[in-house]
Parts: sequence; structure tokens; C-alpha cells
Amino acid sequence: MDNLHNKTDVVLIGGGIMSATLGVLLKELQPEWDINVFERLDSCGKESSNVWNNAGTGHSALCELNYTNEMPDGTMDIKKAIKVNEQFQISKQFWSYLVKHNKLNKPDAFIRTVPHMSFVTGEKNVSFLEARVKSLKENVLFSGMEITKDRETLKKWVPLMMEGRREDEIVAATRDDSGTDVNFGALTKQLMDQLESNGGAIYYQHEVQSLKQNKDGSWRIRIKDLKENKTFTVESKFVFIGAGGASLPLLQKTHIPESKHIGGFPVSGLFLVCKNQDIVNQHKAKVYGKAKVGAPPMSVPHLDTRYIDGTRALLFGPFAGFSPKFLKTGSYFDLVKSVKPYNLTTMLAAGAKEMGLTKYLIQQLMLNHSERVEELREFIPNAKEEDWKVVVAGQRVQVIKDTEAKGKGTLQFGTEVITSQDGTLAALLGASPGASTAVAVMLDILQRAFKDDFKHWEPKVKEMIPSFGKELTNEVDLFKSLNHEISEQLKLNEEGSLLS
Repeated sequence: MDNLHNKTDVVLIGGGIMSATLGVLLKELQPEWDINVFERLDSCGKESSNVWNNAGTGHSALCELNYTNEMPDGTMDIKKAIKVNEQFQISKQFWSYLVKHNKLNKPDAFIRTVPHMSFVTGEKNVSFLEARVKSLKENVLFSGMEITKDRETLKKWVPLMMEGRREDEIVAATRDDSGTDVNFGALTKQLMDQLESNGGAIYYQHEVQSLKQNKDGSWRIRIKDLKENKTFTVESKFVFIGAGGASLPLLQKTHIPESKHIGGFPVSGLFLVCKNQDIVNQHKAKVYGKAKVGAPPMSVPHLDTRYIDGTRALLFGPFAGFSPKFLKTGSYFDLVKSVKPYNLTTMLAAGAKEMGLTKYLIQQLMLNHSERVEELREFIPNAKEEDWKVVVAGQRVQVIKDTEAKGKGTLQFGTEVITSQDGTLAALLGASPGASTAVAVMLDILQRAFKDDFKHWEPKVKEMIPSFGKELTNEVDLFKSLNHEISEQLKLNEEGSLLS
């Protein structure tokens, strides 16, 4: 506890990718600031950032069909796809900067090249996919995307998915070789090591119990050392709550106005995993399909090549599960305790609105192993039950809030940033694309919370992230030069990548 000051500049709650990213960013921008991280588990990146709890897709809309919407007039709305891709480009630029300056080591331990693909069946879905590609390819961020309906080409791209498929089935797929698989758990560990080597202090098995704002705007935080069974307080000028599913309960403890009329609904995920290398080696891609009717966007089925602990594996899912816990290591009372007088109507309104989601979750919960494998066969027709095992993925807490556009109790699919009006506290809620957009989201928080400081930080920010303040969509030459440098720094073109 020697490095812990009773008064400090920054407290980061949670030892995941978000806190790690924010901590390293702040140390680059303001090296003299005292930064303390408190994590209730015994090491970092064990919940949402963990490699088994996170899909690991470098989300950039190269394969995720739910980031594009077909409008009533037949045109394709690609604004969200562009935004998500731009955000991931920012993450890659920051990681590349850190590797270049020897502040991240072994990039192949956390990022590898894996083609991103979309796969659909049926005339209607094929037409949608063709319209999607036509719209996206006009943008430089998606210029490498290919599409085919040719079965011989598909047999080369995804042999495992084509073997045993009916010859009369109408199929199509897109492919972009610039896609990545990211081990956010390994990345979190490297970032935390860098933060610590730069003077940041990280305290594991420390649980934040309460937060109270002082009259001067600083925060008084009560923390329990779970190992020593002792409680102490720390005062901090700025607090970031990046505790995954636990962020909502902690935000509620702040009692700031921005914490009102927000609820959360926990959704757990299950994946089927295959480690049989004879099967695994037949598939080298992340392949996303279309969500079933009534399924939430985070339940889009996908068959992924993953590289975990030095071994290649295949994951298929997610299948929705339910637990009232807000974290895998949380309490069965998390959901009940999160319902307050000020968000009760919000939660009830969501329940009334989301009957389709409720029906979908019930159907998912009733699936047995054979039925899950039967869904897998839509991707791999010859899949055998004995080759696939179930793994429980991370808990996600979907944000429920009142919005002007959609009224009370609107379920939010995505990442939500909450900041106090005075900028002394920020919290991150929600789920996908989450980790992939960590750098962009943390920069957003810095601009909101440190408005005056950020003016002085901007030159350094642009050194780390050359596209900051620009849209790569409109900067073709900059995108190409950055893409080349990032590939070199992150070793995405090397023989060791999954693409080889």
C-alpha cells in the first residue's frame, strides 16, 4: 500500500480493457499524475475482457451485418458501419504507437490477421448482401471487400461450411482479409504492465464499496481490501467506473443526476467450442450470419477462428443465457438490487416493450446440446455433437434508459458513456462493440471530463493517433499510409499471422 495516496488525481475502477486504455492514455498525456486502479479480482482482464468471455472480433463492420440497415426505399444506411470502423482504426493506431515506442511488446500475443466474412442463404438475404457490399465498397475503409456466389470460390474460402451443403441452396459470402482477431485479455495485461511501469498503481482484490462527492468536487471512495479484510478511503479528483456489469450499481451509488432513469438487464452468452485440430484447420475466418427474427443484435450467429493461449480453436454462437448476476463472479441479487424507485418505471416499460426479446431468451434457455449443434449445422452442415463443447461466455448488462426518440424503457444495444455535469466522474455501460472501440471511447471521455487540459494535450494525441479529428473516410492517402504502418508495427503481414 506504500504507493497509495489518500489524495490522488485519478481512480480507475475495474481492471479491464477500458481502465487499462484510459490509464495508459493519461500517463502519456500527463505523466506526473497519480493514477490508481482498483480491481476486485486477483488479476486484470478476467471478466468482459477475458479471451473466453469476449468474441475477440476487431469490430470494424467488415462482417457484422447488423451495422448496416436496408431502408424502406431499398438504399443502404452505412453510417453506423463507418463509425464503428473509424473507431477501430483509432484503436489500431494507438496500439501501433505503443508498439513502435516499446510500450507494448509481442503484438502477435494480442492481435492477429483473420479474414472477416459475412455468409447468407436465400435470395432475399443474398440481395441484401449484394446491396450492402455495393454501398460499402465506395468507401476506402471497405475497399478490400469481396463478394461471391460462386460455389467453387466458397469452397476455397470456407471449405468446412460448404462440405455437405445442398447443391440447390442459394448462398453468398463476403470476405475482407484486413479483419483481425484480438485477445483483449492479453492486451489488457500488457497495458496494465505498461501503466504500472510508468508509475501507475494497481490494487487487486480491492472492492469499491461507496462513492461520495465532496464539496470541492472531488470524490471520497471507500474501498475494501478483500485480502486483508480492511476498509480505507481515497479522495480523487477524477473517477472512472469501468467495471463491466458492475458499473451500473457503482454509478447508482454516486447519486449523480445522470445515474437516474437508467436500468440494466443482464444477458449471459454461451458458445460452442471445437479444439479438434483436424476440424479447426479447415476454417480460417470469422464468419457472421444474420440474426434470427426477434434476436437482439448481440446475438448475431458467428463461426470464429480464435487464437487462445497459443492454440487455434473454433467458436460458434452466441446462444443467449440468463443469470441475474451482473458479472460472472457477481451476486444473484445484482438485478434485484439495481431496481430503484427512480428507475422502476423505466424497467417496467422495457419489460412491456421487449416481449419479443423475452420470448427469444426463453427459447434459447430451453435449448439442449443437440439443438445447439443443430443451429451450428446452418453454418457447418456436417457438424458432429461430440466435437463441440459448451463454454459460458461473459455476462453483459444491456442498458435500459428513457430516450426522446423511443420513449421510456428503451433497450440500448451498444456502449454508453455517462459523465457527470462537472466532468469529475465518468462511467461506461453496455456491450458490443465495446472493447474494439476502447481508445475512441476513452478519448471521448477525456474531452468531456478534461476540457481545458485537452486543448494542451491535443498535439500529443495527434502524435499517437494521426487521424484524430479527421475522418479516414475522406482521407484516402492518410488511411493507406497509416494502414501500411499499422500492419508493419502490429506484424499483421508476417508469416506468423493466422492468414498465412
